[in-house]
Amino acid sequence: MLTIERAKELLTTTTTEPHLFLHAMNVSVAMGGLAAHFGEDKEHWMAVGYLHDYDYEQHPDDHLDYTAEPLREAGVSEEEIRAILSHGYTLRNDVEPVTNMEKSLFTVDELTGIIQAAARMRPAGITDMEISSFMKKFKDKKFAAKCNRELIKQGCEMLGMEVKEVAAICIETMKEYADELQIGAK
Repeated sequence: MLTIERAKELLTTTTTEPHLFLHAMNVSVAMGGLAAHFGEDKEHWMAVGYLHDYDYEQHPDDHLDYTAEPLREAGVSEEEIRAILSHGYTLRNDVEPVTNMEKSLFTVDELTGIIQAAARMRPAGITDMEISSFMKKFKDKKFAAKCNRELIKQGCEMLGMEVKEVAAICIETMKEYADELQIGAK
């Protein structure tokens, strides 16, 4: 089973850009929150979330095409590889998210970008963010415009949850890691 330590070790073999490590951590933390929500192994989900963009820096235009084989050779399980590949569903491949882990990763990859951007706009960062203020930012399509809200909605629908519900879980979990995610009080 993939551990967070192993995920970090593997990601450093393909990634150098600080913002990509920060994104990996954001997704990892959000995945931990959703794992707890679903009664699953938090550490395992966090590890899969951390490793989800394994080939992105080296292959941004062919993202996920260079993921499966190297991870397989590194001992990552087929279940974990499939979860990673599924976050590219409809954009990069046809690996449809079917498990709660896969659906969660598909959803939080984009969602954490909006949460991170919203938190950076606030004097207290994420520490006092309420779901109502986040939802105002989410509904403003000009805010964090590169984050695909339709994918987030699609992922939430797959999970059988509202955006507000998933975002609240992610925000609360991200608050616990505010300083590490660079979204603590200024």
